[in-house]
Amino acid sequence: MDSRSLLEKADAHLAPVLYRATRLVFERAEGCYLITRDGERYLDFVSGIAVNNLGHNHPEVVAAAREQMEKLIHICGATGYYESAIELAAELARIAPGDLDTVFFANSGAEAVEGAVKLARYVTRRPAIIAFKGAFHGRTLGATSLTASSTRYRQHYDPLLAGVYHVNYPYPFRSPYKETGARPYLAEIEHLFTHMVSPADVAAVIIEPVLGEGGYIVPPEGYLQGLRELTRRHGILLIFDEVQTGFGRTGKMFAAEHFGVVPDIMTVGKALAGGFPLSAIIARREIMAQWPPGAHGSTFGGHPVSCAAALATLRVMDRDRVVEKAAETGAYLKSRLEAIQRRHPIIGEVRGLGLMIGVEFVRPDGSPYPEAVSRIVELALSEKLLFYSAGVYKNVIRFMIPLTIRREDLDRGLAIFERCLERFEEEQA
Repeated sequence: MDSRSLLEKADAHLAPVLYRATRLVFERAEGCYLITRDGERYLDFVSGIAVNNLGHNHPEVVAAAREQMEKLIHICGATGYYESAIELAAELARIAPGDLDTVFFANSGAEAVEGAVKLARYVTRRPAIIAFKGAFHGRTLGATSLTASSTRYRQHYDPLLAGVYHVNYPYPFRSPYKETGARPYLAEIEHLFTHMVSPADVAAVIIEPVLGEGGYIVPPEGYLQGLRELTRRHGILLIFDEVQTGFGRTGKMFAAEHFGVVPDIMTVGKALAGGFPLSAIIARREIMAQWPPGAHGSTFGGHPVSCAAALATLRVMDRDRVVEKAAETGAYLKSRLEAIQRRHPIIGEVRGLGLMIGVEFVRPDGSPYPEAVSRIVELALSEKLLFYSAGVYKNVIRFMIPLTIRREDLDRGLAIFERCLERFEEEQA
């Protein structure tokens, strides 16, 4: 069936609620390229939204999944134990920050977030959760209640989860405070405790250590350390949502390592299983031990095939020094983008860690310029380069390239990016 016929069938039977950035029909993928049914190759700077950190269809991940499928596809973890889940849990405990050593498996980032919030409420017997403006934690009802990167995720879904309070995520480029640094943002939480919710009623604070969809924002020095001290002082659990930042994306295995902060609970997903659906909640044993059998569960969480793929993914990352190479490639990418910024004042800021880089576009007065981003993404698509936008104002292009990308492919993408930027500027002249 040709692409046109497939699209007609899709229009008739697939729910339109799922946003699609293109009308392309993809048939296969390799490395950092997606190949359409018509044989066209697209350079993929989206990576399944930061999922394919090893690129598409890494042969060792495919082989591990195939081997597992020939032995055991599914029994549900509630039925008993199997090797791939046990070995993966042990490996995650080995590489996780600090003393996070006990794992619960789920399928998606949203499920992991939901479970982490349930765990925090169960253990503390407290109702309230503090989250951040600009955050994205998922699309399920509880995760949507925590999400505050766009009203479109929340519209018409009220009433959402009760007891959720949002504060400003530290955003140095667009700070609402005259004072720079972490202090005013930490003071905002103390203000919340005085006027809105007692800290004795707060179960957890959940935060992305680098803000993802909200704009690829790195918090200022001292903020996460101050948040760790504040939560510990009040007996509040600190949850790091590392669904997007985990597994080398920031040039460390986990973003927490950049800041020297160990949360009480961490959620991971996306890149964990090399493209297979898998997520996890990782916490200290003393916390997980207070969550008794039956208090939470999952039919497909810790799926044998996904766990086997994840073990292969982590083996490749360790053997091939993928995290270290991501840090090196990220430094190169950031320097190239900063050089482009110097030639094009329409770029207000280049920011990020490792290969989690955001480029924010501004008008001459410094205000957000989402029209520039949407047009540049459109122009890039016409040159067979895939980008996604980000940011509360949708004025950020995010670079979510595979951590294993070849330098020549990265340079090709950067050349297309600047060429599209120049075309946009010519259109506006």
